[in-house]
Amino acid sequence: MQKESRLVKATRAVVLFPQVISLVVVAILWMFMYNPEFGLVNSTLNIAHLPKLAHAWLGESATALPAVTIAFLWYTVGFYVMLFAAGMKSIPEEVIEAAELDGSRGFHKFRMITWPMLWSVKRVAAVYVVVNVMNVFALVFLMTQGGPDRHTEVMLTYLYEQAFSNNQFGYAAALAVANFIVAMLLSLAILAWFRKDPQEARR
Repeated sequence: MQKESRLVKATRAVVLFPQVISLVVVAILWMFMYNPEFGLVNSTLNIAHLPKLAHAWLGESATALPAVTIAFLWYTVGFYVMLFAAGMKSIPEEVIEAAELDGSRGFHKFRMITWPMLWSVKRVAAVYVVVNVMNVFALVFLMTQGGPDRHTEVMLTYLYEQAFSNNQFGYAAALAVANFIVAMLLSLAILAWFRKDPQEARR
């Protein structure tokens, strides 16, 4: 087995770091980075002599949703990296060696051998994407509470508002059931789409 370099280990540690810290810490960290006065993002833009690109990232309608999306992706991407890395390690070495003996290298080997053999991993990842997107709440609520002007509002922040701000508990319960049903239907649709591995169909 090929020994991993320090660069690979360091990169993996950076990517997986968000998975070992609290979501509250993630929200606070990104709120600090997006702070319009002393945040890292605006400070970097000012140092790069690009002050016109600086914004109140979480306070403006045009930038709030992309800013929260970046924070969400940073938090979740480590799981998928770990998932696909485990899937790639499970590919039999003799398959990879046979592909290399046939002259397959680099991206061609990844496209023709590695990627098709990750079918089951892609199915699990797609379901997790749906579940994570449909159930995102804490990060959005902590960073923006659905604002400004509801531009970052998601189903669960709207549900929370109806239940605990407007005391519409019945309506909120109906929203929760609807959210569950939509997530379930999307997951079932993905499982149906991925129900048959095209590699097995060719055999």
